[in-house]
Formats: sequence, C-alpha cells, structure tokens
Amino acid sequence: MDLAYRTPEEEVAVLRHELAAVRAQLGTAAAEIEHLRAQLAALRRQQYGQSSERLDADIAQLELRLEDLEENEAERQAAIPDPTTPTGLPKPRQKAVRRPLPDHLPRETIVHEPAAVCGCCDRAKLARLGEDVTEVLEKVPARLKVIRHVRPRYACRVCEGVFQAPAPDLPIERGRPGPRLIAHVAVSKYCDGLPLFRQSVILAREGVEIDRVTLADWIGRAAWWLAPLARLIGATVMAQPVLHTDDTPIRTLAPGTGKTRLSRFWVYAVAPRSHAGPGVPAAFYRYSPDRKGERPRDHLAGFSGTMHADAFAGYDALYRTLPGQPARIQHAACWAHARRKLFEVHEATKSPIAAEALRRIQALYQVEAEITGKPTHERHAVRQARSTPLLADLKAWMEAQRRRASTKTALGKALQYALGRWEALTRYAGDGRLAIDNNVAERLLRGIAVSRKNFLFVGSDKGGERAAILYTLIETAKLNGLDPEAYLAHAIDRLARGHLATRLSELLPWNCKDALAAKTA
Repeated sequence: MDLAYRTPEEEVAVLRHELAAVRAQLGTAAAEIEHLRAQLAALRRQQYGQSSERLDADIAQLELRLEDLEENEAERQAAIPDPTTPTGLPKPRQKAVRRPLPDHLPRETIVHEPAAVCGCCDRAKLARLGEDVTEVLEKVPARLKVIRHVRPRYACRVCEGVFQAPAPDLPIERGRPGPRLIAHVAVSKYCDGLPLFRQSVILAREGVEIDRVTLADWIGRAAWWLAPLARLIGATVMAQPVLHTDDTPIRTLAPGTGKTRLSRFWVYAVAPRSHAGPGVPAAFYRYSPDRKGERPRDHLAGFSGTMHADAFAGYDALYRTLPGQPARIQHAACWAHARRKLFEVHEATKSPIAAEALRRIQALYQVEAEITGKPTHERHAVRQARSTPLLADLKAWMEAQRRRASTKTALGKALQYALGRWEALTRYAGDGRLAIDNNVAERLLRGIAVSRKNFLFVGSDKGGERAAILYTLIETAKLNGLDPEAYLAHAIDRLARGHLATRLSELLPWNCKDALAAKTA
C-alpha cells in the first residue's frame, strides 16, 4: 500500500510491525552476545587447556566479534522509537549501573547555570535546592613538554669570582630526553610491542622529529643504567626455594648473512602469593643465542630447590642425583602440558577416553581453584585429603587405558606422556608451595610473543640481552602492582643522579611503592 493513502490506523499498524521486527532482531543479537560471552568466559577459565598463543587468538577473535555485535545492538537500540516519547525520538537508554570514577583522577568542574524561566524575582533571590552531578571520563591527549634547566652565573665585583650551580645529572649526558620520556619509549617497545620506527612516526605527529637511531641510543643507555638492578632481581629470584621457568623462540639477525637464526628468551619467576608465602613476586629474563642444555644449566648454577618446567631434555642434567646426595633441583612437571596433549587428541578424534581424562584432570583443577592464595599448610592438607586420592585413581585408570591403546597412536602417546612423568606431575600434592602447572611462566612470556609479531627479530645477541634486562624490570614492576613506566622513570632518574651502588636494593620494584605513591600524590 502506498504511504500517501494510509489511514492513521494503518500507519500505526505498519510502525508496530516494523518495531516488532527490529526488536526480534535485537533479541537474536542479544542471544548471540550472551552465547559469545559464555564462550569467552569458558576460555578464560580454562587457560591451561590450550597453548597460550592459540588461546590468545581464540579470545581475540571472540572479543572482536563481541565488539561488533555490541556496537550493532547499541546502534539498533538507539533507533527504536518508543510510544511514550515524542514521535521520531529514539527510545531513551536504560540507566546503566556504573562504578564510580577513580578518586585519584584530576577533576575539571563545569557549572551549567539554568536560564531564568519565570519573571517573579531576580536571579539573586533564587534559593538553591541542591545540584545534580554527572561525571564524564575524558581523554586528554599526552603532550611532550620542554623542561628548561637555567643556571645563572654570578660574579663578585670584589674578588672577580664566578659562581654557577653544577649542571643537572641527566640520564644521557648532553642529551635531550628526560627519564619519563626514556621510560615511555622503553615500555612502548618492550611492554606494548611498538617498534622504535613507529614511535618515531608518533613523535613526529607531536611536531618533534626524533629518528629511530636516536631512540635506539636512548634504549641502549637505559639498559646500561638498569642492568645492575636486573642482576639484583635475578639474585633475588635464584635465592628462592621454588621457581617457574619457560622459554620462547625469537629470531635474531645473523651478522653478514642477511638471514636470521633461532634464539631464545628464558624466564625464571617466583610467585609466593599463590600460597601466601614470604618473599615478593619477580621475573628474571635471560637471552641465549640457542636452546642448548648448557644455557639453563648456566642460568641456574646458583639455584637449589624445586623448579616448575616443561619436559625439555636440556633440564635433565639438573635433576640427576649424585652419589650419596639428593638432586640439587627437583622437577615439578606441568599438568597444563599433560592436559593439552589429551585435549588435542579429543579435539581431533572426539575420543571418549580423552574426554574422561580431561574430566578427571578438571577435578584436580577444581581443588586448586578453592585453595589459591591460602597458606602453605592449608593447601597441603587439602591436597592430601582430596587431590591425592584423585591422582591415585587417575594413574590406575590411565595405566589401564594405556594397555588398551597402541603407543603409536596420539592417544597412547598422550597417556604415556603423563605416566612417564608421574612423579614430577604429582610432586605438587606433597608441597603446599608448589603449583599444579607452570602457567605463571607461560603468562610472563606472552608479552614477548606480542613483540615477536611486531619486531619479527632482534638485531643482535647484544640486543637480546638488552631486551632481557628491560623485560626483567618491566614485568617485575607489573607483578608488584606498579606502573612500569613510572617505575623505570624513577629508577633511571635516581641512578643518573648518582644513587649509591651500596643502596641499590632501595630501587627494587617492591621497595619503591611508597616513593612512587608519594610522587603520584
């Protein structure tokens, strides 16, 4: 029917029909959004189930899809007319439950005075009844600024002596960057994965021309200042009784060939908060030009205790016992790795045996979820009462299934992987300080995975060692709840001003919280 010949009743009917169709579309979109949110939550709860990089990709895809759907829904919601509003106006948004904005953010107040609406009295006689306040979070673009250090010279007319304050101590002698700018460049590269040439372009948009070579010089000098702190963090980590370790590949440019070779970054971390233990969380990174077993043996020369690690054969020499002496390092294997192999079998074949194994392992993780952050003695008691019987049943069941499955099949290999490392996999049940898996170390290598996608390779072995220094400082600062940029700026500034080497421990991240809080205030 032509719109020009519709009666008012017909027009209302058409609008109601269109409204019902749009609301039906919104209902479908809302259902899909809830489904995707459930999937996303499930992936985050089971981060031990897949390789970290693959899981990150799955989560990223879901988040992008959710963003798109939520934007679509918001646009459609705004377009739905409401019978209670004037014709043509969109339906008002429902009031959302919002958290208050943080108190530490600076406030700018804009007062909106009403226009006079009556002629009874002048504005001065109006009685104020109160006010309504709406807080809006706004972004103020970051701006570079120039700090001028002025040193007046004075001369004595009597003795003709000349007096002037000494030049300020700067991180880079006769250089222009302040500590905060150097820290920003370092964090942007090693924490946010932003290469120096891209940072140079961003600075150019601010009207400041700084080429990549200059930025690289800043990074090199910053690493030189911070290297003693990184070594001190490493000494602190190696003095702990329990470590988490893992490694990840990185391509390194081979000089003179135009090609790259495969190198490694290693992380050694401590996480005492999981068992309410003494000490502080920290991460110590090392770079090596290859993955030979001698590399971790060199890194761990001063360590003795229990180490969470994967099944890399290069660690085996560290676990060997000497005649009449126990092994210097005991291996705590990772249940996430064992589960991952079974998950891959189930995903490929839908094997009911693999599904049952996953269910049994899930029961072990449910116990861990209840005792995370509890004291060591409590974790040990709960594990002895609940996890140890589950582990005994799981071993007996796995052995029975392995006898039925060929060792040449993926399922047989996955079962053998767990059974062949059973002592190391179950060590956590007898020690409340230990974790069920090595996810602590895997998480600490994800930032390098991001950088690897952007950088493709490091320029040299020296560049890898420099990166390890900065990763150590940045990630340890984050583990201790600090803004890594503010922390690096503080440390570089203090070191440049001649902070005594005998008091270097004052600049460790866990000892800087009060100083950084005072600066922020």
